Amino acid sequence: MHQCPGYTRRQWMSAVTATAGALTAVRPVLGATPPTAPVAIARCNSYGKELAPIMEKMFDQLGGLSRLVAGKTVAIKINLTGSPNQRMGYRPAELAHWTHPAVIGTTLALMGKAGARRIRLLESPWNNADPLEEYMMEANWDAASLLNAAAHVEMENTNYLGNAKKYSVFIPPNGGHMFQQYYLNHSYEDCDVFVSIAKMKDHATAGITLSMKNCFGITPCTIYGDGAGRDEPSIKPSGGRGSVIHSGSRAPSKIAPAENDPKGPRDGGYRVPRVVADLIAARPIHLAIIDGIESMANGEGPWIKGVVPVSPGVLVMGTNCVTTDAVSAAVMGYDPMADRGRAPFETSDSTLRLAEMHGVGTRDLSRIEVIGTSIREARFDFRARRRG
Repeated sequence: MHQCPGYTRRQWMSAVTATAGALTAVRPVLGATPPTAPVAIARCNSYGKELAPIMEKMFDQLGGLSRLVAGKTVAIKINLTGSPNQRMGYRPAELAHWTHPAVIGTTLALMGKAGARRIRLLESPWNNADPLEEYMMEANWDAASLLNAAAHVEMENTNYLGNAKKYSVFIPPNGGHMFQQYYLNHSYEDCDVFVSIAKMKDHATAGITLSMKNCFGITPCTIYGDGAGRDEPSIKPSGGRGSVIHSGSRAPSKIAPAENDPKGPRDGGYRVPRVVADLIAARPIHLAIIDGIESMANGEGPWIKGVVPVSPGVLVMGTNCVTTDAVSAAVMGYDPMADRGRAPFETSDSTLRLAEMHGVGTRDLSRIEVIGTSIREARFDFRARRRG
């Protein structure tokens, strides 16, 4: 069943070697010229023994993990979109639309070895307030092996208030593209380092989903969900984010401000990219990791008609989420400078452009240093598979 192996902490640690150097966290900076940062690419054909040394080498190419995580609390947003019983044919979720547990576990082990003080795995499971461990076990994952991959690993379901007395407030620059403020679970504030581990996929609404779009799921459905309370957040999440964010047919709970332009477009291809750009500018990503070893094309989950399995056999990492996603888009065969009307953004605005407008990073490949495998060597044409 392609489960996460039942590794102990010692086994995870023995799978990786020492990580040296320093990995500098990049914060969003407003200005005329958005910042840039190197991006590492590596060919990787399986989630087996080759994975750990390849990931370690990539971290080394970016400068190492120690300065980023040593003595720090690290929050890692993973991608477990949909529900555990949704599959693309006979493929388990981690070989299609979920980030693979081996990528997550190897990241945890390397961070533990680099001196991370505390690590939290975060996700907003569909339509429930169950512990994240329970959600994983429904998909036949061994959640205990992830908790044991390094010292002091925790998990939290961030789709509701969780283990806190109040929500944390995040403010995007320039008043935000869609909302002036976002109310999120405390875990996105109670950390020193924020990491996005995403799957390399097409997306029916936003064109592509990579490290930035992965953070769409940090919005709690108790406030931004279809069943959110009107005046106060609901106690538990109910439904998805279609009404509040995708279509704008209702406002979020009144604890959060209404959208900036109540008369603006009700089109998900307009709204979703703006919310994503706001979120990653308000809650900066310090490290982006893209799992493109096994994935799907033509959509983000098996609920999308026409999705097909693909095996790009690639990993992409960077300390700036915009530069990392721009390079990943190019690896997928897309032009990161494209906008609405051009692939992959035929029916949506570009999250890359909107994040660039916030000053987070550049999407201009001429300004991005690529380390390791070249874009040309790693390229895997998702559009060709979409046509198939």
